Amino acid sequence: MSDVSILKARADFLRAARAESQGTKGFHMQARKRDEGEAADTPIRLGITCSKKVGNAVARNRAKRRLREAGWQILPDRGQPGWDYVLIGRRDVTAKRPWPDLLEDLRGALNRIHGV
Repeated sequence: MSDVSILKARADFLRAARAESQGTKGFHMQARKRDEGEAADTPIRLGITCSKKVGNAVARNRAKRRLREAGWQILPDRGQPGWDYVLIGRRDVTAKRPWPDLLEDLRGALNRIHGV
């Protein structure tokens, strides 16, 4: 987790929304390469969001915890320095998707975004 910091500012989420995106079965991912000099002290930043469409508070929080943990596990090895990644939970899927499948969704989305 040391190489990944949390994305908090709304403006950063909005910039990521205008960048590349990749859908998976378990979630939707938005990814953006930051401009030179912009938050250079953090190589990779991760943002998580789940709207009320995902479910009640329990389902949303579970989905966010699972996405956050997946990001912390996968992004240090597969993410690119200088990029922001926003993971968006999907209704009735993110909280219930098997853990290995969720991790594989993230690996696949990163491969497609970065052309690997």
